[in-house]
Amino acid sequence: MTNSYTIGADGVSIAVYDFGGDGPDLLLAHATGFHAHVLEPMIGHLLASFHCYAFDARGHGASGVPDNGDFDWHRSAGDVLAVLDHLGLERPYGFGHSAGGALVLLAEEQVPGTWRALYTYEPVIFHPGLLAPPSEAPTAATNPLAAGALRRRTDFPSRADAFANFAAKPPFSVLAPDALRAYVEYGFVDRPDGSVTLACRPESEAATYNNAQRHDAWSRLDQVTCPVTVAGGGLNPHFSPEVNQEVADRLVDGRVATFAGLGHFGPLEDPARVAGAVIDALR
Repeated sequence: MTNSYTIGADGVSIAVYDFGGDGPDLLLAHATGFHAHVLEPMIGHLLASFHCYAFDARGHGASGVPDNGDFDWHRSAGDVLAVLDHLGLERPYGFGHSAGGALVLLAEEQVPGTWRALYTYEPVIFHPGLLAPPSEAPTAATNPLAAGALRRRTDFPSRADAFANFAAKPPFSVLAPDALRAYVEYGFVDRPDGSVTLACRPESEAATYNNAQRHDAWSRLDQVTCPVTVAGGGLNPHFSPEVNQEVADRLVDGRVATFAGLGHFGPLEDPARVAGAVIDALR
């Protein structure tokens, strides 16, 4: 793996990773609160079929936090386009998990023809009528994910303590051990006293969640003409097969895939199973 940096849509530093592999180019986008490396267990199953790249979203992993505090998802989609330009990729395949799924679709809406085809796992794109008005000060009622992020524990005596903490309780306890180890290894910053602190600060994660209710990807899905798979696990009612079908129906060339028994963290729960489906769909 090699890594580099590019400058995102408004000057923020974006960490970019080249994982290698054989075959056509594939850029992967992670979910909110995570980073590119958490997808490595899945990437390991993709390398025989694709040359894989990934990046850390703004405020996540090794990427910078925007000076202006802008976590608007349209701006983050601009970061995706900056990554593609930095890598010199022309019409690659794309994969996006959760927020990452929305970002790759928003990138296509901003610049049609960006992707050859997309595979999204429970992309955060909802009918506007299902959303509460975005809140400047998210609460458990208005945006439970944002409010929960603000309460997240940030500091641990060591990575081993962090791993034990996350492995013992949901939602992280459902992650495959390799995915959880990657989350802890690359998702924390070392402190001089030997302790570790979260790289993705609670304020950045909460701002990302809060802006999920502000983007307009839903209204422009009919402008996405490349083939798109809208996949999901079916255990989360917010991303049920029916909801995913509504998204797919608005696309020019959309189809739904359902993974029985998996939840919203599906690509991190069963990386091999999801990778196999990505290969079948994109190749």
